[in-house]
Amino acid sequence: MTALLHRIAPITTWAPRYERRDLRSDLAAGLTIGAMLVPQAMAYALLAGLPPEIGLYASIVPVLVYAVFGTSRQLAVGPVAIVSLMTASTLAPLYEQGSTGYVTAAALLALAVGAVHLVLGFGRLGFVVNFLSHSVLVGFTAAAAIIIGFSQVKHVLGISVPRQDHFYETVREVVSAIDGTNGTTLALGLASIALLLGMKRWARRVPSALVLVVVSILAVQLFDLEDRGVKTVGEIPSSLPAFGLPDIDGGNLGSLMSAALVITLVGFMESIAVAKVYARRHRYELDANQELVGLGMANVASGLFGGYPVTGGFSRTAVNDTAGARTPLASIVTALLVLATVVFFTPLFTALPQAALGAIIIVAVINLIDVREMRHIAHVKRSDLIGLSVAFAATLVLGIELGILVAVVASMLVVFARMSKPHSAELGRIPNSTSFRNVDRFPEVETTDGIRVIRIDAALSFVNANHVKRLCIDEAARIETAPHALVVDCSGINDIDATGVEALDEIVTELDEGPVTLHLCDVKGPVRDVLHRTDLWDRLGGRIHATAHEAVAAIDACVSPRSLRTAGIDEHEAHDTSTELSHA
Repeated sequence: MTALLHRIAPITTWAPRYERRDLRSDLAAGLTIGAMLVPQAMAYALLAGLPPEIGLYASIVPVLVYAVFGTSRQLAVGPVAIVSLMTASTLAPLYEQGSTGYVTAAALLALAVGAVHLVLGFGRLGFVVNFLSHSVLVGFTAAAAIIIGFSQVKHVLGISVPRQDHFYETVREVVSAIDGTNGTTLALGLASIALLLGMKRWARRVPSALVLVVVSILAVQLFDLEDRGVKTVGEIPSSLPAFGLPDIDGGNLGSLMSAALVITLVGFMESIAVAKVYARRHRYELDANQELVGLGMANVASGLFGGYPVTGGFSRTAVNDTAGARTPLASIVTALLVLATVVFFTPLFTALPQAALGAIIIVAVINLIDVREMRHIAHVKRSDLIGLSVAFAATLVLGIELGILVAVVASMLVVFARMSKPHSAELGRIPNSTSFRNVDRFPEVETTDGIRVIRIDAALSFVNANHVKRLCIDEAARIETAPHALVVDCSGINDIDATGVEALDEIVTELDEGPVTLHLCDVKGPVRDVLHRTDLWDRLGGRIHATAHEAVAAIDACVSPRSLRTAGIDEHEAHDTSTELSHA
């Protein structure tokens, strides 16, 4: 029972053993992230099309809940740019922005996201997120960053632009309205961006977003900038988030659930990626399925307390670690600071200019366009650029939801394309050894006339069965002298399906009609099991060997091993102790 409690609620593991020496570091990190999160939460709420206080609500109880159920010690949970944009993309076509229905639907979406997280977590289905490859995520994130950044240009320019479903439409609207730019707002916005970038370079430990908030509020009040057309966030309620189940709109529930799945995939990929970095750095184990549970509970809490979907963020987590976070207590301190802000300090934010919040978002998403990682991907595996490019282009052209769907499909098609033509190699024996290697990589290897050894490096399945069959027939056709044998090294084949069995049967049948005989070596257990359930194992009797070396030796000497079992080839063969003793 205790073990189950520790697994479900990791706080019961670290809290009783909390060391007082970590308290100062956790307090410093919690206060730093709290100061950073307050302006970011309000900015991201506006990005999601929600009132600024909703972002604050999503930064209190959800953060506390993750500290109880999460396994990462440094992950900073709360509103993030990409999830905020996806929330707006989901809700804008369904509800009028700013309406009660819109706000309620945001909370319902958080519940749906939490439910998907919990199903994946408790079902140990964390592998589902692997459908979104790293290269696809890099391309998608870069495109989303551009969309997010450009969506804030209207706040920096001080113009009104109706929300559009596609990036190019937003660009067109901004260009058409640019004549109405408010000079004072533009100056304030550019100064805000310059301040954030400058502090990021020369004063990294200082919460630059909080400094900008204070400076911009003072500027608005001292110079009466509202009279000059500078828009502010206006009054922010100082009431605490109320607990309650949001009204369920059955008509749009299907759209919310499909969006919740996409938000879960993207949000969890972002969260788990950064959490793994700091888990490795601080040498502790991170449970991916428990992370799904922790983020799921955080989103459920967000939905029940009037927030919207949350996840772990890149920038805040980095700052959290730099500021000294040692345990999730830092997150608890952060949540309490945001709570104090909601209760006591929200009237101070009335004069906060929207241009400053827009600048905070623009600077925050700059790092999401990771050119260095794109170059790294191109250097490591150039074909991965296909998924990256498709994700980037599809997201910009089609929007967030369709873009990520197209990117996932493209990524899977690339995988299927690789599987359909698996790597294969002709093998030769390294002189004075029993090891066989690729003749193209090791030209000094020795080959035997009349015997051709090839290796196939993929599971034999419906995806590549025809290609493998054609490969084997073509390789057999190249054998012109006796003993006319084709050896297939199966060390790279870890599975075989019904189509693969049929293809192998056709290869045996076709080759048996000519001078070339087919031999197999190094057949793995799962493949042996399947072959035993067909007649292929018996048909290939005497032509299955432990290694390529033994196969060539047996063919060259026209002998076969006395016992497949003792040779390590067939565990199904009867174990004859007396025979073994007679040969001892």
